[in-house]
Formats: sequence, structure tokens, C-alpha cells
Amino acid sequence: MAIVRNPLVALSLLCTTGCSSPSIEFTEIPEAAVGGAGKLQRIAGRATGIKNGQRIVIFAKSGMWWVQPFSTRPFTAIKRDSTWESPIHLGTEYAALLVDAGYAPPRTTDVLPEKGSGVIAVITATGRSPAGVSAPLARKTIRFSGYEWEVVDLPSDSAGVMHSNKSSNAWTDAKGKLHLRIARQGDQWTCAEIILLRSLGYGTYSFQVDEMPALEPGTVMGMLTWDEPEAGQNHREIDIEISRWGDPATRNAQFTIQPYYVPANVFRFNSPPGRVTHSFRWEPGRVSFKTVRNLSEVVAEHLFTSGIPSPGSERVHINLYIYGKSRTLQQNGVEVVIEKFEYLP
Repeated sequence: MAIVRNPLVALSLLCTTGCSSPSIEFTEIPEAAVGGAGKLQRIAGRATGIKNGQRIVIFAKSGMWWVQPFSTRPFTAIKRDSTWESPIHLGTEYAALLVDAGYAPPRTTDVLPEKGSGVIAVITATGRSPAGVSAPLARKTIRFSGYEWEVVDLPSDSAGVMHSNKSSNAWTDAKGKLHLRIARQGDQWTCAEIILLRSLGYGTYSFQVDEMPALEPGTVMGMLTWDEPEAGQNHREIDIEISRWGDPATRNAQFTIQPYYVPANVFRFNSPPGRVTHSFRWEPGRVSFKTVRNLSEVVAEHLFTSGIPSPGSERVHINLYIYGKSRTLQQNGVEVVIEKFEYLP
């Protein structure tokens, strides 16, 4: 596979039929962002020596390579002046492929497609450093329950209010247990989130909480699937959430299929303190949830059979944060310990 690291150097290929050699280059590269971000930037380039029907496929790297800008829109057209451009989710590296009309790109891949089988050229570049950042961004990962997870160190949105995430708020101890905390830093609260580096699809997802403390009304602990690159099917979001959403009088937990504003998509219950296991079984057309205390006592269970998403590029997220529209202000930090995550096909 021919790969060019210099973003402004074109990749030129020999043409054995006497035509001009095809070439592809970047003319504009987005910023680098660890783990991607909830915003888009512009990527652009030029392709010459192309044939009718050929087009561009772009990827952003965030743990793995994700087709851009969405899995439902994987192709970027080449204009008559040989230029191309597209919005793209942020990542640490970017890639552009010149492909034939019949080429079908993967939604995600650990290794970029090689030249051949419909791929004419491949070019990659490292994302540029954001303004004021002199050193390359370093992505932090941790190993938990046999999987690699990305630790979020970028702000996230909660009900339209941004909250800060710090990688120092997520770690595993000597026994392999995951610790997530909300901690005060200066004049603001900082939160925690980790993201599985791979997509799992249909199956059983289980989260065993070692000791669930009492959470303040505005604190949220989430265990969910989320497809950031693709907004279709409500981002394939399936949620187990422990929170009162700022209201001390409401129940402290819910099972949810998005969109949450449809009443039939939310099942609320009271989750007890102590050792609790939350799980859901995702199958075609149905998701069954269950919460069990001390490994045997069923606390709550519910089956959803409407509006169930199909698998795509979703990944598991585990987070601990402060609800942006809470009616009660956060008073203290908190730490949650998760003993184990388990997935069974």
C-alpha cells in the first residue's frame, strides 16, 4: 500500500494505458483531537488524472478508522475543477482514498484498505495541532475487563451545557476494577468517561458495579451504546442511567431506548446502593434490560420491542457526569467503582 505522510505531497501512480497518472492530495487538514469530538471541521484536497465515476472516501482515526462524514454518506464527489471537500469528525489522523464507482467502503476498520480491488490511491496525514498547542495530542487508553478503552479528555455536552472531562478521573486499580470520579478542579467540576475501542453489535452487555454510592440529584452514571459518526437511528443509543436528573423526588434509575421523549421508550425504577449488576440483551427488534442486586435478587427488568436500532458503528460508553440542567447544584465529588464489564454474543 502506498501511503504518503506529507499532507501536501500528492501520491502519483503509474498509468499503464497511456493516460495521465492519477494523483490525490490534501489541501486542508482538520485539527487533531483525541478520541474525536462532537463537532465537524472541513477537510479538502485535489485529485487529478481520474476517470468517470471515481470519487473520494475519507476516514478519521479515533482508536480505529471511521468512514466520514457518516456511514450513510461515505462518498465525497470530485468537482469539475478536480477539487473535493467534506465535513469530517475529528480524529488524530485522516485518510483519503481515490476509489472506483463500484467500491464499497467499510464503516470502520483497524487497518486502512490497500490499493487494489477498487482502491486507486491512499493518502494519510496527521491532524494539525490546535491553536496554542505545540505538542502532538496523546491519546490515553486503559485496559478494563479484557478490552481497550479510550479515556475522554475533551468537553462533552449534557442537555446543551458543556462539562469538562479529565483523563485523571478514570483509572483501573491493582485488581483491574474501573474507577470513575467527579472531582473539583479550580472553580469547576470535572467528570469522567471511557469509550470502548471497538463495536460489538447484538449481544448481552453487563456492567457489575462493585459499590454504588448514593448520587446527588444532578449526578449521572451512564452505561450505554452510542454511534458518534452516524446520527441515524438516534445514534443507536441504548441506555442504562443512574440519575434523578436534578429532581430529588424522582426515581434514581432508568432503562432507555432513544428518543427519550417518547414515553414508551423510558422505564424508570429505583436502583439500590451496594453491589448491583445492570445489563441488557440487544437482539433484532428487541432489547431486554435487567438490574440485579448481589448477583441474584432481581430489582427491575423491562423489554422494549419498538424503535430498536440495528448495529452499526456504535461503541460502549461508561460515564459519570453532572446533568447540565439540574435544578440542584453539585455539592461534593463522588467515585464509582465498576468491577467488571462483560459482553456475550
